[in-house]
Amino acid sequence: MDSIYVGNASEKSHQLWVSRNTGKVITVVMLDPLANALNTIYQNEMRGNKEAIIMPASKLIANVLRVMQQEGYVGEIEYIDDGRWGKIRVQLLGRINKCGAIKPRQPLSYNDLLRLPEWVRRFLPSKDVGILILSTSNGLMTHKQALEKRIGGIVLAYVY
Repeated sequence: MDSIYVGNASEKSHQLWVSRNTGKVITVVMLDPLANALNTIYQNEMRGNKEAIIMPASKLIANVLRVMQQEGYVGEIEYIDDGRWGKIRVQLLGRINKCGAIKPRQPLSYNDLLRLPEWVRRFLPSKDVGILILSTSNGLMTHKQALEKRIGGIVLAYVY
């Protein structure tokens, strides 16, 4: 890579990078904070780090992390108020093989969830391994919880 990350710009969705070749500051727009957060977790997990720092923090990211915590994929979650947008410190347990955001975010009805093998084949390695995280009218939950409650929602992420 020909640039070095130097920090956040004045707006929440921008990051500053310095080009190694020219030394000029480059502003990069962050289009999907959830995808960036899950990618940060995955990269830190692959490096063997014990924790990951996610920035900027948001309610959606915090709720996705809570679902992952309830399923045992991550440990303690701590919000850090830095006076700007906040950061989230996540304790990694070494249980994540892959995680990511699902784009485009597609709605799934309850009937689509009943035909789950199609979605499992698409994002998860096996029928009983991993979870899909859905945003429903009852909040964020796994696809298994949505099937129990007989509701559909929008697919946000996968973890296994």
